[in-house]
Amino acid sequence: MPVRLFVDPPLVAASLLALPERAARHVQVLRLQPGAELTLFDGSGGEWSAQIATMDRRGVQVRVQEYRARECEAPIAVTLALAMPANERMDALVEKATELGAAAIAPLLTERSVLRLSGERAERRRAHWQAIAAAACEQCGRNRVPQVHAVQPLAAWLGQLPATAGESRLLLGWRHAQPWPQASAGLGRALILLSGPEGGLTEGEESQARLRGFSLASLGPRILRADTAPLAALAAIALTAR
Repeated sequence: MPVRLFVDPPLVAASLLALPERAARHVQVLRLQPGAELTLFDGSGGEWSAQIATMDRRGVQVRVQEYRARECEAPIAVTLALAMPANERMDALVEKATELGAAAIAPLLTERSVLRLSGERAERRRAHWQAIAAAACEQCGRNRVPQVHAVQPLAAWLGQLPATAGESRLLLGWRHAQPWPQASAGLGRALILLSGPEGGLTEGEESQARLRGFSLASLGPRILRADTAPLAALAAIALTAR
């Protein structure tokens, strides 16, 4: 199977393209040679066959060939909004959420959040997570890279949502929450899935979410970690919404 690579520039048939630095480094590390087949995607949908034309220490050029309208997106477009777990756990969560089909990821700051990011540091982490999402798409076969949004406080993020939901909205919790099968019944083509930090959202934060149309959903009697619960919900959605 040809190596799959994400590239930023829009792809055009029969063009000669210099691979971006990260993709070129991947080709060099694998010690591929001119003539080797590649699969490229730019995140806009579908993928392209390509062949390495030239390569040296300065970079790699490829010849873009045939477009294939292949997709493997989930039938429900899920925006995963979550209180960021600390350090490597967020990296792993972004990777696995991408593999499980999340269409977008919104990192949030809540009252009980451990990881606190703002300003330039927050933007560096967002860019880092965006690169992780692209790499996960290369591995799992997706051709549309989920957008990782800028870090925001929960209240600000909720405040910018329209009051009238154009999509389903679920909040993972346990206080007054419906069991997952009932809460997730009849989901539309789009869903915002909100997941809190260790210890969950405060009662005040839950109230704010409910005012914005979120229904509470429980994943069962066990208390799941902040980086486990959203992945369990994404897996359940992927298995039942086919």
